[in-house]
Amino acid sequence: MSEIENLIEIAKQARNCSLAPFSKFLVGAALRTEAGKIYTGCNIESASYGLTVCAERVAIWKALSECERDFTDLVIVVDTEALTPPCGTCRQIIWEYCKHAKITLANLRGQSEVVDIRELLPKAFDARFLKDATSK
Repeated sequence: MSEIENLIEIAKQARNCSLAPFSKFLVGAALRTEAGKIYTGCNIESASYGLTVCAERVAIWKALSECERDFTDLVIVVDTEALTPPCGTCRQIIWEYCKHAKITLANLRGQSEVVDIRELLPKAFDARFLKDATSK
C-alpha cells in the first residue's frame, strides 16, 4: 500500500467519527507532517449551523495546536460519486497553513485525485495584504 493509499484509509476511519446528524454528509481528513506524524479530523455539526466545523479544519487545528507547522499531504474523503473539494472556508485555512501540502480528494468508491491549493483558491488572500494595509 502506498503512503497516499494509507492516508486515504486513515481519513476513511476518521470519517467514521463524524457527527453530522443534520446533513448526513460525513467527511474525514488526514494531514501528514514533514516528520511523518498524522493528524486526523472529521466534520462536527451543531444545531447552530454556523458553529459546524469541517474535517479539514479539525485536522489542521489539531496539528497546529501541537506546534506542527510543516505539512506534506492532506487527504479528504467523502462518500460521493464526484470527488468533493473543500469548502471555501477550508480552502482559506489550507492556503494559510498547508499551502505546500499535496491535497488528495478521495471517495469511498476508490477514486482519488491530487489537486493544488492554487487551483482551488486562485488569487488567495493572506497576511501579505494586511502588511500592505498597515504600512500606509
